Amino acid sequence: MPTLSCHPAAPHRKLHTPDWFVSSLMMDRALDAILRRVKKLDRSHDIPYLAGYSRDGKTIYIDRHLPKTFRYRGKDIAVDRYLILHEEVEKTLIDQLGLHYLHAHQIATRAEEAAVHADRVAWRAYDRFMQKYVKAIGDERLRKVPADLDLKPYRDYHDYDLLERMEQALAGGPAPRGVAGKVLRQELADYLQAFRDAQRAQRRQAARGGARSARAAG
Repeated sequence: MPTLSCHPAAPHRKLHTPDWFVSSLMMDRALDAILRRVKKLDRSHDIPYLAGYSRDGKTIYIDRHLPKTFRYRGKDIAVDRYLILHEEVEKTLIDQLGLHYLHAHQIATRAEEAAVHADRVAWRAYDRFMQKYVKAIGDERLRKVPADLDLKPYRDYHDYDLLERMEQALAGGPAPRGVAGKVLRQELADYLQAFRDAQRAQRRQAARGGARSARAAG
């Protein structure tokens, strides 16, 4: 009776191709399937950490300052497809499986890394290119924030400073208008207030702990 397996070895032997070729073929198919699901790609806004997604998941945002390609071994490598894969995987894991952002982000990063390797691009070179633009964008003022940007990743990452800068950008610059803009402002305000309340609670707890220690020492 033949042994059933999810990963049969026979097809690989018949193809007589190296493992990286099969991996690249499968990854290309997976990427194509994911890219077909994306309703809209937006490259006209300032997006913290280079990429993000709308609350409804229909729009993938890539920061307007990030070049579409980077030079690797004499070739121009398109980067949007890797970022789209990351954001789609991350959003799906959070919304459909209820994963915490940090867990979903780690899995999405592994998928992104696998796609980069499948295209025979060194992850270190790709990541070095990306980090350069993360730093540059992180140092500038956020001027164009999408009204429907999903803020859950920044909230779950406890990036208080970033949320505060986004709130200031909305207050002092050309902020999104209409109902969507109001929702974004309110969401930012709610997150920031929650952070402030948590920080105050931590300070009070630390103060009580210090007072108990002082009484015990006395």
